Amino acid sequence: MDKEILLDDLKLSLRIDGDDDDRLLNSYINAAEVYIKTAVGGDDEFWQQEDVIAVQKIATLALAGAYYDYRVALQDVMTYPINLTLNAIISQLRGKLALYEEGDSDA
Repeated sequence: MDKEILLDDLKLSLRIDGDDDDRLLNSYINAAEVYIKTAVGGDDEFWQQEDVIAVQKIATLALAGAYYDYRVALQDVMTYPINLTLNAIISQLRGKLALYEEGDSDA
């Protein structure tokens, strides 16, 4: 994925103008990509499929956005955040990976 386009899309989704947080956002993007690939598994060929790239982009934006939104975790009350969007996309990618590994050409 083109990192500059991904950064621009993340800033758009978070409604961020300017470039003051670009280094922070890029680190969140990198962390999100590693998390997603580790959570799903698969080889480089799997991750190069056009439909997988599109879904991975949405997952990366969702997770990096959550990292940015919840970057300060000082609270008096214990919370248990559940990112339903990310969980759903990771499950979808795991399903695609299973089909891919079975040799299904529609995966």
